[in-house]
Amino acid sequence: MKKEDSKCIDSFQCNVEKALNIIGGKWSFLIIKHLFDGTMRFGEIRKALHNISPKTLTSCLRDLEKNDILTRKVYPTIPPAVEYTLTEKGRDLNNIINEMKLWGKKWT
Repeated sequence: MKKEDSKCIDSFQCNVEKALNIIGGKWSFLIIKHLFDGTMRFGEIRKALHNISPKTLTSCLRDLEKNDILTRKVYPTIPPAVEYTLTEKGRDLNNIINEMKLWGKKWT
């Protein structure tokens, strides 16, 4: 592949691709959706998502934290309590997710 082939040619396409890379797949999307209701602990998120493995959930949460979509707060208890909260950047996805919900309701 040539170097210029890996560059985005169309800014619309680039911006959509960047957004999808940050939001990630199905699980990340659902994590974000649940965090719109407020701060949640690891176990609460896992219970809300039913079929997600702890390993997958941990990976998704780390990716979302790395992309500044959520923050992770650890409390010094035994065992440690960890809470996840959407950042301003994460909360800004609310309109997009609501539009996707409306589209899904209409077309599926």
